[in-house]
Amino acid sequence: KTSSRLTEGIAGLVTKKKLDQDTLDELEELLLAADLGIETSERITRSLAKGRFDKAITAEEIRETLADEVARVLEPLARPLTIDETRKPHVVLVLGVNGSGKTTTIGKLAKRFIGRLAARLSREGRRVMLAAGDTFRAAAIDQLKVWGERTGAPVMARDVGADASGLAFDALKEAQAGAYDVLLIDTAGRLQNKEGLMAELEKVVRVIRKVDATAPHDVLLVLDATTGQNALQQVDVFRERAGVTGLVMTKLDGTARGGILVAIGAKHGLPIHAIGVGESVDDLQSFSAKDYARAIAEH
Repeated sequence: KTSSRLTEGIAGLVTKKKLDQDTLDELEELLLAADLGIETSERITRSLAKGRFDKAITAEEIRETLADEVARVLEPLARPLTIDETRKPHVVLVLGVNGSGKTTTIGKLAKRFIGRLAARLSREGRRVMLAAGDTFRAAAIDQLKVWGERTGAPVMARDVGADASGLAFDALKEAQAGAYDVLLIDTAGRLQNKEGLMAELEKVVRVIRKVDATAPHDVLLVLDATTGQNALQQVDVFRERAGVTGLVMTKLDGTARGGILVAIGAKHGLPIHAIGVGESVDDLQSFSAKDYARAIAEH
């Protein structure tokens, strides 16, 4: 959706014979409408003006510059989530608003971690435990249990309404005792503007640190690409309140306003560990800045 809208807009811009200020202004508005952010939009228009102002320009040249600048922002951030095997366990806390795809992402990560080590070592792969920290919704607990069955990972769960920080505490203690390699902790979906829920999240982090002062070792924020500009605010607040260390963006499967990832990358510089492009277990992909930039610019 982002790319097709951009392509149509760019094609409409180059009806003029020369690149003038009006065309650059229109292009900047188009890029902002695609959620690329002011910083990246200005960088793209500056780059175009530098060598081509008052000269003929094609839609292809604009798309090439767009792809180059997007890749330049995002390439340093494309980093897979790596597990420190000296930690027992490496604790990954997963956050996000309702419906962002947290629980599904946890299941897919569990499968990836288990499979990756199994391929490398002559044993049954990395031992992973899941913790159903979304204690508000029975459906979320059940969903995580299904992922546990699919991946062979045990799931620590409590009744609906149980204290989330207490569950995280118990899960980490058990994972330590069992010498698990990875503990993936789900959390309740929470809007970034709900103070009580954000305070609860801070409590979860504090309690985890009572068991292991270095944990959580990764704090992943799962973002729904279709939310556009709201995703930028989510990163601002969750980073301040829970120390987000990396991002996973879901729903980049053709209907998303995926340009927001560029704006987030330019502002925050957080690692982008993976993107979700569908519902199946293998649809969590490592993030490639070049492929992403090309997809935005060239469709």
